[in-house]
Amino acid sequence: MTDSFPPLATVILAAGKGTRMKSDLHKVLHPIAGRPILEHLLESAGALQPSRQVVVAGHGRDQLEVALDGRATIAVQDPQHGTGHAVQQAQDALAGFDGDVLILYGDVPFVRPETMRAMIARLHAEDSPAVVVLGFAPDDPLQYGRVIAADGRIAKMVEHKDASDAERACNLCNSGLMAVPAKDLFALLDRVTNDNAQGEYYLTDIVNIANEDGRVCAVVVTDDDDEVAGINSRAELAQAEARWQQRRRAAAMADGATLIAPETVWFCWDTTLGRDVLIEPNVVFGPGVSVADNVTIRAFCHIEGASLASGVEAGPYARLRPGAVLQEKSKVGNFVEIKKATLGPGAKANHLTYLGDADVGAGANIGAGTITCNYDGYFKHKTVIKDRAFIGSNSALVAPVTIGTDAIVGAGSTVSRDVSDGELRLVRAEQMVKPGWADRFHDAMKKKKADQAK
Repeated sequence: MTDSFPPLATVILAAGKGTRMKSDLHKVLHPIAGRPILEHLLESAGALQPSRQVVVAGHGRDQLEVALDGRATIAVQDPQHGTGHAVQQAQDALAGFDGDVLILYGDVPFVRPETMRAMIARLHAEDSPAVVVLGFAPDDPLQYGRVIAADGRIAKMVEHKDASDAERACNLCNSGLMAVPAKDLFALLDRVTNDNAQGEYYLTDIVNIANEDGRVCAVVVTDDDDEVAGINSRAELAQAEARWQQRRRAAAMADGATLIAPETVWFCWDTTLGRDVLIEPNVVFGPGVSVADNVTIRAFCHIEGASLASGVEAGPYARLRPGAVLQEKSKVGNFVEIKKATLGPGAKANHLTYLGDADVGAGANIGAGTITCNYDGYFKHKTVIKDRAFIGSNSALVAPVTIGTDAIVGAGSTVSRDVSDGELRLVRAEQMVKPGWADRFHDAMKKKKADQAK
């Protein structure tokens, strides 16, 4: 982890079936802020630079293998006989490892790196604890296991089902997270039995065994109950999403963004915002969005995989899809969709437009109802609109096609051939005029309707 501590290994327990989620997707792969639960935890643990990472899997192992893509060793727990048994399955993966082991839970994603570091630091205090437990003190301890401790030293740990009334009166609870030297961990686990109400091998029993050996066991208490909250159902997933969003909104405003109605703005895990950004109500950010300084995003925009440079204005009701690049002071208005397209500096697409697979030059003006016809049913093709070109309303640009610098495309045109610099292109059928035809038509229809009514 650092030069002052031994190497670190993480063991993440993710073998549960997650039956309360009622999903074919593994519980820890459900997203929060557009990112799987497990990935939030891996990022936090990664801040400590572990030399080994083990994920203990059971149900849904194949899904975890795909998601992890070799970034961690997968150990299998099958059948499942409790948390102590689960950690034992990591023993082969940690063979020869002589360092500290941090035990985490895949469905507890928001443990902060600072908290993990505090656990490791406590492990290397002068009294050299055999085990460090992360505790928390909720207002209502519910069914959590209890940590019976004094002055940070643990006298006993007990599961709720096995606790006495006096022990249940203690509100210091066990989060399940532990830090243990590798040289002690598996030796202690080998001595754990399943003589308890559930008939399972509890990880918490290693504390009681170490105490019986005369070793010190210590508790580090988090001041934020939310960071140790587990996710076991769709409702808890929604609650975790809400907590994450609330914190991200607060961080955005603290960093200099204005959110008119913060509770209606939804960020993704990797959204980046500059200073003096104004975000109106009901804006949703998907993955891969970068917003520079002095950008205005009006109400009801959906933005994903897009880059917005300084001074850009988007919306209301704009949809920016992956590959959308809005350069300095460009503007996208209401009901405009942009996909894999660049809008040059000062360019405008103010109304009812689709720009896909396109490069739009500086100062170009895209009229209402314009579309780039980029797909022929088999392949995508590119449209190039050069600087200061003017595209009239209700135009269709059939790619591949280039509209030259300072060129004008007349309203209602369907353009399938390149337009030269400075050229006017009109592509319309000849207008037909028949004086009096409409009057005669109305007279005939009115008479027919009257005759049918008789």
